[in-house]
Amino acid sequence: MSPADARIIRTALTRADLKILAEARFGDMVKAVVDLDRGIMAVGGELHADEEALLLEDGSKQGSLWGINFYPEETGEDWVEFDSMINVRPSQGNRSRTVEDANVRAAIRRVVAQLVKDA
Repeated sequence: MSPADARIIRTALTRADLKILAEARFGDMVKAVVDLDRGIMAVGGELHADEEALLLEDGSKQGSLWGINFYPEETGEDWVEFDSMINVRPSQGNRSRTVEDANVRAAIRRVVAQLVKDA
């Protein structure tokens, strides 16, 4: 996977792919937005909002989108961080940048496990 702008991931990629994206933009981190309903995600944008917009244009629903960060070099559960401005949505009970609901975090991890090999 070559570094470029945000793109939608519908089939699995690897942590090595994410590492290339990380090195190209932020050094050790890749931003991503996961669509829980559709089981897809967007990666590689400068802002979570860029990836969110790409998914919305592709037919995703706002309430299904959650922003995360990948740290491909990390191990265990620490390699996924549930932090993004797009996660602030009091109408859905999420009042901070962190994904507060453990069930939502688990659902995000399931999508990530399907779309990122070596995860």
